[in-house]
Order: sequence, then structure tokens, then C-alpha cells
Amino acid sequence: MEKYFKRTSSLEIGFQNNSSTSSNKRRFLEFEVDNLIADPGQRPKISSYHPNDRDKVRCAYLQKGPCQPRTHDFPQTACGSSFRRFNPNWFDDYGNWLEYSISKDAVFCLCCYLMKPETEGGDAFVTTGFSNWKKKERLQIHVGIHDSAHNQAWRKCEALMRPKQHITAAIEKQSEQAKKNYQIHLTATIDCIRFLLRQGLAFRGNDETDDSVNQGNFLELLNFLAQHNEEIGRAFKNARGNLKLIAPSIQKDIVRAAARETTKVIVDDIGDELFAVLVDEARDISIKEQMSVCLRYVNKEGQVREHFLGLVHVSNTNALSLKLALESLLETHNLSLSRVRGQGYDGASNMQGEFNGLKTLILKENSYAFYVHCFAHQLQLALVTVAKKQVEIALLFNLLTNLCNVVGASCKRRDMLRDSQMTKTIEALKSGEISSGRGLNQEIALKRAGDTRWGSHYGTILRLISLFPSVVNVLEYVEEDGNNSEQRAEACHLLNVIQSFEFIFNLHLMKNILGVTNELSQALQRNDQDIVNAMALVKVSKQRLQNIRDDGWSLLLDEVSLFCDKHDITVPIMDDIFVSQGRSRHKAQKISNLHHFQVEIFYQVRL
Repeated sequence: MEKYFKRTSSLEIGFQNNSSTSSNKRRFLEFEVDNLIADPGQRPKISSYHPNDRDKVRCAYLQKGPCQPRTHDFPQTACGSSFRRFNPNWFDDYGNWLEYSISKDAVFCLCCYLMKPETEGGDAFVTTGFSNWKKKERLQIHVGIHDSAHNQAWRKCEALMRPKQHITAAIEKQSEQAKKNYQIHLTATIDCIRFLLRQGLAFRGNDETDDSVNQGNFLELLNFLAQHNEEIGRAFKNARGNLKLIAPSIQKDIVRAAARETTKVIVDDIGDELFAVLVDEARDISIKEQMSVCLRYVNKEGQVREHFLGLVHVSNTNALSLKLALESLLETHNLSLSRVRGQGYDGASNMQGEFNGLKTLILKENSYAFYVHCFAHQLQLALVTVAKKQVEIALLFNLLTNLCNVVGASCKRRDMLRDSQMTKTIEALKSGEISSGRGLNQEIALKRAGDTRWGSHYGTILRLISLFPSVVNVLEYVEEDGNNSEQRAEACHLLNVIQSFEFIFNLHLMKNILGVTNELSQALQRNDQDIVNAMALVKVSKQRLQNIRDDGWSLLLDEVSLFCDKHDITVPIMDDIFVSQGRSRHKAQKISNLHHFQVEIFYQVRL
């Protein structure tokens, strides 16, 4: 079992982002019988000792017996209108477990301290001590009925003190080889589970029977180890039927142990320092609302750390429900909202609302919990505003969405797009227009843009510019051989639009703008980014956009004209009168093409 505990304790390091740093290793108290603290109010938790030493600590305390200073001059304490103090005669009534702490003037329970699991919640007789001396009946309430937590802890203490019935004696009866095989088997099982957890892979398959061709990741990985390691193979072969360590319940126990150890490392790394909370909402595959919570803090080495703390199921996503769920999660790990010095959410009203948002509810309790809107998200919102403000740009992104839907509507059309692009790439290589090399000229397809991730729009624009002639070929095919008139009409409309100078101009204009903001967005999303550097990056990006506005018109016009000439698209004469498509010509002002493209679009988009 010693090897098992060493492996388990290593889980607290293995699931961290920087598992190689020695600072994340957990430090346990050293066990020495002579140095055990007698006063129950001053003792450390049993979990602070190494797992291999905890039973020794328990035996030592049980052999010494409960701390009962009968000759102590017990102080009097005000209880209402009278003064009361601890009665040493209570030792006679509850002498096998009742302890008195001189430092805290309170009583504790020895067996619950030794054996009660920490996950069962707090108990005054274990944590802070009981000192309400006028309510002696609380002692009997603590003892409770036959199956109470106290009695269960007491029976565990009795079993520990009877070596013949303890599990250690049962294991010692087995042969040394059997114990060694069990350790090898258990170690292999834990290693497989750690691997699957680190890779984020599913454990179980649809059919885990012995005659299944694929028993799932966990069993297949175990079998692989057994087949390629003779020692592990023998241990698996000699394992008894009820000791295979492959049951789903055992898998879940080890996973929970890994999660607890990982979380303990994060909480211990924070220590008593301050931290910030990052909260977002998400739905799982079963359509249940989940609140994800991450902590951002500076560790003892001065390094900024950002770690995922947990997911909390919330039945209601209003601000009050989110606050209660956040408080509950923090309390589980002995953290408090009073130590929060930063809040990071998106712009949803229930998160950052000025009156009833989660931000405001926390600020009412802790005025130092400053709210910082996600910088990358703010950038996306700014770009959305630009798109909605300019009709031409909003229309551009609507056309891109329709184009992706039409070209990627079927596998046949996607194959046509890839084949056409392959042919044109080969021709370009032969003519020397492009060069060959490792990582160059990879097979690509049109990338669908996300509704809220505006960085994806930049990728869509780059793909369209690269695949433009192949996209035209696919649309021409749909126009001629579409399944119905609606598809043919839509393809004809898209052909006319994307082969117009205005579409190409807007496409390259947004490519240049989003190229600047995309670099900023990627930088703002880095984990090690700080607010001072972020503000500097914003300033640099704004200056780059201003430089494009001041000096970029000629470069943009040349770039667009070169693209149009290459693909046989008519370039209008800039001094001619602009003819608006889809607008009333009676009400339209007579302006030149130069004024329309330079003033109404180029300058307006960069305001």
C-alpha cells in the first residue's frame, strides 16, 4: 500500500499545468510520538500527516487516551446572567472520548478527530470545540444513535486497536508476492487513469464484455500494458476475480482522489493570499446549466497562476443564484469572498449588471473586489459595433455566412472545392507563382465564422481570398446543376455579388482591420497577460489602425485592384459617378466612386 499512497500523492502534481515545478509538491508533517500535541485545541488535522503515518498517529493518541486535565482550575464563563464552567465530573460520564483544551477552554471528541472524514463537514467537537457549559445535553446529542457519525468513528478506533481484526493484519497474512502483485496491479491502474485524465479521454466503451473487439479506452490501455510488460501481465493474470480493479466504481474513486489532490495543491498554493475569480456559464451535453469558476492569483514565487477550480450546477442563472453557488464552492475549499480582489466576467446583464448583477452583489459585500471586463471580449464587442454601424460591412459578413452554407452544403461540393484548389496549386507551383516547402500549401476549406468569436471571421476572410477562384468554380457548378431553382438562384446571386469590386474592396478592408485586431485579441487572451501590458498593446493597435487610416488608402486600392485584375473583375474608374446597387437612384446623391469607397467606407469604418 505504501507504493499506492506515493503514487496517489503524486497526482497532486501530475494534473497541474506546470507539473515539473517542485514548488507544487505537498509537504506533510513528520510523525514523532514524543512530539504529538496533547492539547486538542492545538492539534493539526490528521490529513496533515503522510498517509503512511496516519494510522500510527491514531494509535499513539488512542494509547495515550483523551486529554483530561482533571486538576486544572477551570475558568468561569458568562452564560447569560450567570457564570458557568466545565464540570470535570463529565469525564466520568464520557471518559472514553471527551477531551478538554486548556488553551481554548472547550471540549473536543478524540475519536471524531481521529476517524471522522473531513468531507463530512464541520463539527464543533472536532474543529472549534464546544464551550456552552449550561447545555450538557449536547454531549449526548453528539454521541447520537447507534449509526451516528460519532459511533462509527468510535468503532473504527476500536478496530484499529485490535490488530487481529485490522486490515493491516489481514494484508500481512498474504504472501509477499501477493502484496507485490497487488501493488503492481494498482500502480498500473492508477497510471492508466492518470493518462486518460491528462488527455481528456473517455474511460468506458459501449461494449466492455470479454468478447468485445473494443472494450473502451481504460480496459484497452490496461490490456496493452499487460501485453507489453511481463511483470504487469503476471500481476493481472494472478489477480482474483473480485480484485481486478476495473470496476467503474473503482475508476471513479481514483478519479475523485485525483481531483481532490489537484484541488488541494491549488488551494495550498494560494495559502492565505488574495485572489481573483473568473466566472462563466456553460451548458453541458445534457442541457444543464453549469457555472465554471477559475482562480487567478500570485503564488509564493511571484508567478501569476490561473487554475480551474470547479463546475457548479445551477438551476437558475440569475445573479443571486450564481452568487450563492460561487460562495458554496469557495467555502468547500475554505476560501472566502472577503479575500477576492478581482472579478472577471463577460458582458451579460446577470454577470456585470450595474444594479442586480453578480458583480454588484459581490461588491456590496466586498468593495475591494474590483470588476474587470474581459479585454478580448470587449474587443469583439467593438468589432460587432463597427459591423452593425456600417451597412456595407454588416452585409459583407452576412454574405460570407451564406457563402459558407452554399459551398459547404454537401460533401460533393467540398470535394469539388478541394480538387479545384489542388489543381490551381499545382499550376501555380509549375509557373513559379508560389514555392513549395514543408508546411506550405496545405489542404484547406472555407472556415465557418462563429457568432461570438470574431477572431474566426478573420480566418474566414483569409480562406475566401485564398480559395476565391475555386469558390467561383463551385458556385458556377451549383448555378448550372443545382437540385432546384432556389439553389441555382442563390448561387447566381452570390456569383454576381462576390465578383463585384465593392465586395472585394470590403473583403480586403476588413482583412486589414481584423488582421490588426486579431493579433491584439490573441495577445489579450494569454494567461500571463497583465493589465499594464494589455493597455500598451491596445495603444499600439490603435496607432496601427490610425496609420492605416492616414496612409493606407493607396496601398489598399492597389491591393484590391491587383486582386480584381487577377480574377477578371471590373475595376471602376474612381472619377466616375458611383452607381448604388439596391437603392433608389432618385434620392441618391451624385458622388464619385472615389468619394464612396474612400470617404463613406474606408474612413467611416476606421472611426
